[in-house]
Amino acid sequence: MLSLRTLARSVPRTVSRSIASSAPSALRPGSTIPKSLFQSQLKQVAKPSYAAFSTCRAFRQAAEGDVELVAKLEDELSHEKASGLNDLETSVQNIQYVLQNNSFEVKDVPGEQEVVLTKKFNNEEIRLTFTVADLQNLTEQEEFDDALGDELDYEGGHQPVNQGRGGNIAQHAEDRVAPSDREMDPLDRDVEPSFPARVNVTIEKPGNGALLIQTVAQDGLFQIEEVSYFQKPDLAHAQTAEKDWARQSLYAGPPFENLDEDLQTFLERFLEERGINAELANMIPDYIQVKEQKEYVRWLENVKNFVSA
Repeated sequence: MLSLRTLARSVPRTVSRSIASSAPSALRPGSTIPKSLFQSQLKQVAKPSYAAFSTCRAFRQAAEGDVELVAKLEDELSHEKASGLNDLETSVQNIQYVLQNNSFEVKDVPGEQEVVLTKKFNNEEIRLTFTVADLQNLTEQEEFDDALGDELDYEGGHQPVNQGRGGNIAQHAEDRVAPSDREMDPLDRDVEPSFPARVNVTIEKPGNGALLIQTVAQDGLFQIEEVSYFQKPDLAHAQTAEKDWARQSLYAGPPFENLDEDLQTFLERFLEERGINAELANMIPDYIQVKEQKEYVRWLENVKNFVSA
């Protein structure tokens, strides 16, 4: 038994020695690879690969696009500078007249949307704020209303006047009346659409808190929507998100239209006596239009300068 176990242990060693002795010297652990062969293979591995195409054409096309964009921006700038404010000449004159005959001071920072009017009345600090964004929101609302009207006409199967299907002429009721006898529809008259502008009025008294009166300036009137009182004046201004959140948690008062009619009248008079009147209500939408035009020109200049830099 011992001799068999000894024989079994010696066989693997003998075989491994014979394999090791017959292996080429190049594969032995102690053997060395020729240096020139190693360096040539390393160069092949480290050799960078290049794209089969050139990107110079893509860069050239982008540059040509920049030139065309700058040219278009310059053309738009020339047009706006030549006719932009000229189309708003009446608005500019109205703004100058109201501000010259009123004691409001204007804070209008170029590049910012919000405009602030401030004045003092006895011991009160009065502040009116409005924004150019109202004009942009109005445009979006008009587009939505137009799209909604087209959809309702389509769903209702509305046929235009004097147009029918299959050769039949469809007539509306007004077609049976002579044109000279028809009454002019108010919607068909050439009336300049009113421009509603949201105006927040804050009136602060030292040590007595502040009122926040939310209004809409439209058609020469300040339409009051809500009157709120805050013991802390900074909540009435709410210039930070934290202040605005804190203000929303407080009771803001009832809707203005739910108040007694006499109370509504006295609150409207309260504003008029402080110079928040029809002239100012007409001026604020004009101011928004003029400022929006100036900001658009400034935006064109900034974009043009950036692209051409």
